[in-house]
Amino acid sequence: MGRTVVVLGGGISGLAASYYLSRAPCAPKVVLVEGSERLGGWIRSVRGPDGAIFELGPRGIRSAGALGARTLLLVSELGLGSEVLPVRGDHPAAQNRFLYVGGALHALPSGLRGLLRPSPPFSKPLFWAGLRELTTPRGKNPDETVHSFAERRLGPEVASLAMDSLCRGVFAGNSRELSVRSCFPSLFQAEQTHRSVLLGLLLRAGRSSQPDSAIIRQARAERWSQWSLRGGLEMLPQALSTHLTHRGVSVLRGQPVSGLSLQADGRWKVSLGDSSLEADHVISAVPASGNGTAALPFPNQGEEGYRSLGQQDHAASPSWSSGGGAVSGRLRKPQHECLCLLPPVLSQLLPADTAPLARVLSTITAVSVAVVNLQYRQARLPVQGFGHLVPSSEDPGVLGIVYDSVAFPEQDGSPPGLRVTVMLGGSWFQTLEAKGSALSEEMLQQQAQEAAATQLGLKEPPSHCLVHLHRNCIPQYTLGHWKKLESATQFLAAHRLPLTLAGASYEGVAVNDCIESGRQAAAQVLGSEPSS
Repeated sequence: MGRTVVVLGGGISGLAASYYLSRAPCAPKVVLVEGSERLGGWIRSVRGPDGAIFELGPRGIRSAGALGARTLLLVSELGLGSEVLPVRGDHPAAQNRFLYVGGALHALPSGLRGLLRPSPPFSKPLFWAGLRELTTPRGKNPDETVHSFAERRLGPEVASLAMDSLCRGVFAGNSRELSVRSCFPSLFQAEQTHRSVLLGLLLRAGRSSQPDSAIIRQARAERWSQWSLRGGLEMLPQALSTHLTHRGVSVLRGQPVSGLSLQADGRWKVSLGDSSLEADHVISAVPASGNGTAALPFPNQGEEGYRSLGQQDHAASPSWSSGGGAVSGRLRKPQHECLCLLPPVLSQLLPADTAPLARVLSTITAVSVAVVNLQYRQARLPVQGFGHLVPSSEDPGVLGIVYDSVAFPEQDGSPPGLRVTVMLGGSWFQTLEAKGSALSEEMLQQQAQEAAATQLGLKEPPSHCLVHLHRNCIPQYTLGHWKKLESATQFLAAHRLPLTLAGASYEGVAVNDCIESGRQAAAQVLGSEPSS
């Protein structure tokens, strides 16, 4: 009788792990367990009444590097190649990114000419920061905060403006707390190997081996910066779900895991409320830690006129995977508070005899982010580009604004409307909640509309607005995160636990990182490199 592998979590990491397991020459029996009624985790796309696509989570995937190439290969294998919307290298969304500092938008310099010219908000050309970087000695500490690393190598302005904003845009986190070794491993390794980050990145460019396919060659030739799918990124987890079903994978939805226990024969018992599963191996793609439930002060009245892709029957009630409620059109007052289940977390599922592992995992915290999708009629942006980031010194609440209509005008609907997405939260939410302030829907919408009006000149009220609060959605790789991973790996090896960790809690929060974590988890279970 063959082995049974249970994969916990139907987000993109768990779906990827199940996909690569199912493609093995001698594939084990695979059971994918998801606590909610939908798959895809934080990847969720909704279609408005005018056909416009609104991303409630990730909105574009990078094509660069080996991980980007593998994701494109996956897309091709799933038959989604014709649905890809690329952002080519000569497009404004690929070339232009901005910082909002001092009440104004500033284009980030690019190319040698841009580095040699004065580039507000920086007081002098970034050439001098590069020269400083090339002459700075190698750091001696095994880890360092992003802020300290950037300040030491590039100077205080780059650290407090550029790297602060980058950490807020990628991790919704504080650069003075996040680990450069874990958040930006390529920068850390470049310094360790070549003494200089710039020199190290230059010498490593193009050296990683990549898979090959027609779409990968096209992306390389056209220098894609990112891509989406015509009907929204949720098409990717939907295609994975369909593929898994055809490959014989058992997909259990609406089955939250309540606990894990090791039996005398070394197999896992996976408890699912009134039933249970037995597994020879478990891949955990649920968060390492977090709160089990959260009271979200949003109306449980759904998104009238809006439909999740492939979720027509469930569109009227937001699932916990999206973390909260939403409102379309003009804002309504909340009518009641709804208690929404959040994903189960591994540190709370593990048996008592793995307490040391649970304690380590419980220290991997996460922050919450509010995603506010705004649509405007007959409005224009003051600049063309991917979007802009906001340093914490400018506005602690607004992380940045993405100009969705610039990158993907094909998703604007008919008649087309200008779409932007305002990102709020991160450590600012933690400060508010510590003071006892409630995160109300009215407050989040007002904050987003004020940011769009002040920073982009979008003064008129939006024609449509969607507000979603994602609780504990982005893990924080704080200083010393690598030691936590090392401790967890050593515990699993020492006790020979048939458990593999995957997902955003460990080695990357981007979609490409999560897919790769699932691929690597499958390879570990199989004992060899999975196909493709």
